[in-house]
Amino acid sequence: MSIAHWPVAERPREKLLERGASVLSDAELLAIFLRTGIRGHSAVDLGRDLIRRFGSLSGLLCAQEQDVTALPGLGPSKVAQLLAVRELAHRALREEMAATNILDSPERVSDYLRLLMGGHEVEVFMVIFLSVRNHILTAQELFRGTLTETRVYPREIVRLALRHNAAALILAHNHPSGEPEPSMPDLLVTEALQRLLREVDIRLLDHVIVTRQQTVSLAARGYC
Repeated sequence: MSIAHWPVAERPREKLLERGASVLSDAELLAIFLRTGIRGHSAVDLGRDLIRRFGSLSGLLCAQEQDVTALPGLGPSKVAQLLAVRELAHRALREEMAATNILDSPERVSDYLRLLMGGHEVEVFMVIFLSVRNHILTAQELFRGTLTETRVYPREIVRLALRHNAAALILAHNHPSGEPEPSMPDLLVTEALQRLLREVDIRLLDHVIVTRQQTVSLAARGYC
């Protein structure tokens, strides 16, 4: 049923104006951007379907442009609206990161990495080089693999860390499959790098696995 036929108090726009944005569900907030639904689906239904398709709201906002444009039943107008919402979210996070240029909490690390890596379709290995106060010196994509693997060269990472005069590193790679659990190769690479970095007095703060829906910290699991 079209939202126009809902009780006024239950319509997303009216609910937001009356009670505030925090009381709306993710699907209702999306519905305000989408404005109308498609045949047989209200805008809220459509928002709910989109979130379900990508696994979460953050998964939708990290989706590749081609994934959004390929969604069935959406015309150019709604695709443009979704891409605009996604880009606004990314720009807001970039502004926040640029203002401080520091990774001082697990939450900021997670947000930063999902912004950079969450939508990749192939496996990518990235290293964030940090100062003694955890300011970002640089973040570099070092290796790129197939859908299921990438090849990592620990000594190359150590060489770059010394070149950048880094005091600490955060490693990150994505799992395009969406499976967040670390593999045995992930753990072995972490162990090898930690051993080499210890020899040159550089700290390995974390190795983070990134998917569209979430991140997994190996440090939080005791591997770093």
